[in-house]
Amino acid sequence: MRAWTLGISIVVLLCLIAGVIVTPLIATGELPPIPRAAPEYVLVTAKLPSPPRERRPVTPTPPSNAAPVNAPDTVTPEPPTPPSTPPGPPDPFDVIGGDPDAGPFVPGGAGGGGDTVTPPPPPPAPPAAKTPIRVSALQAPRKIKDVAPRYPAIAQASRVEGVVILEAVISEDGSVQDVRVLRSKALLDDAAVEAVRQWRFTPTLLGGQPVPVVMTVTVSFNLK
Repeated sequence: MRAWTLGISIVVLLCLIAGVIVTPLIATGELPPIPRAAPEYVLVTAKLPSPPRERRPVTPTPPSNAAPVNAPDTVTPEPPTPPSTPPGPPDPFDVIGGDPDAGPFVPGGAGGGGDTVTPPPPPPAPPAAKTPIRVSALQAPRKIKDVAPRYPAIAQASRVEGVVILEAVISEDGSVQDVRVLRSKALLDDAAVEAVRQWRFTPTLLGGQPVPVVMTVTVSFNLK
């Protein structure tokens, strides 16, 4: 009895397995759509540039003073030019504003009626340049015009401080004639020289006469 039941169970199980496998194979219905992945790139079509316009050749315009291409039918004769009489050689006995019997004019000659021309005197020689004198030997001039130096922006941004020592030549009228740097400080020299050139002093006297002097100038730059 148990063997017969076991055999029926095996047959039923095989039928079920065959139905599960064979039924999808003989089905005629449409298969479900397969989902597709999103595109991985976007296609962009570039627009081609329009072809350049054809340039027409430019016909050169002949100048107005160009020679004519076609020969004229008639030729107009040119008017005759009157002959010119060439000037003759000057008469040495012609005297302008003088006596015609006095003979030819001879500069500086006796009886010629000419006056001796005296050459002008030579121009006076320029005065010799005065050599500047050190202020240490004289009383220092007094400054009457002061111009403060401008702190350069690049020096402020770089936090640059220091002292620039200059040598200034002061002329007889008290103006600064020349400036040169004795002790340099990067980014500050030009500002110091520009300020000192605008200073003005009282004239320095030596024996009652104004003389040029040389003095040392110290310009300090401090951010505080």
